[in-house]
Amino acid sequence: MELHFAKWHGTGNDFIVVDDLAGTFPADPAVIRRLCDRHFGIGSDGLILIQAPRASDSDFHMEFFNPDASRSFCGNGSRCAFAFWSLLRGNDADARFTAIDGVHLGKWDGKEVSITLPNVDRVGRAIDGPEVDHIHTGSPHELVWVADTEAVDILVEGPRRRHAPRYAPGGTNVNFIQPSGAGIRMRTFERGVEAETLSCGSGVVAAGLSALLRYPLSVPLMVTTRGGILHVEASKVNDGMFEGIRLIGPVEHVFNGTLQL
Repeated sequence: MELHFAKWHGTGNDFIVVDDLAGTFPADPAVIRRLCDRHFGIGSDGLILIQAPRASDSDFHMEFFNPDASRSFCGNGSRCAFAFWSLLRGNDADARFTAIDGVHLGKWDGKEVSITLPNVDRVGRAIDGPEVDHIHTGSPHELVWVADTEAVDILVEGPRRRHAPRYAPGGTNVNFIQPSGAGIRMRTFERGVEAETLSCGSGVVAAGLSALLRYPLSVPLMVTTRGGILHVEASKVNDGMFEGIRLIGPVEHVFNGTLQL
């Protein structure tokens, strides 16, 4: 089988994107792991399939696979998926799409892409000491507030927290955060990648919500990752509930390719 694909990234979070509207992609875990492998495959933080809509009021479905072939929601992947969809149909109109966690709206904000996320109705506060929260933004995220994110040994602390018994059996993503001016700075250890990534969209949203609970910050909130800057919008309903959530940031089409499977 000849596979046509595109490579995209959102603030350094990079993805293989495939037009699978015909539903012919062989979603074999071994194939997915091989494609995402940075030594033996194309290399990426995940694989995205653009599939036919699964709801009458949506334009397409985004199926996302981590490099270990597990499924999850991906914020930056969703933004890249919408941008890829815009190229497929040849215009910049808004689009409704579904993912593993429900319905999202994608749109262009100038040269950047925004997506909506479902409301968050619960925030786990001080779950492992006063500086640790947990929020589910399509994917589970632990938020650890530290004095200096660069001082964190993330390849030690990330796996330890990612596999903590309280998150069994699926585990969690882990984000280390610090205040930074009128915004925040963060680093992420991603579940399914099992390594630090340059950015994590759903983690940026979770970190932004945690920050809005803890500090008198305004929106859109600037979040600086190792791969670039994103912004989070949200309206706080009460101490642990948010609505009107949007993730906004740049995307980039890196290249197209063809691979013989």
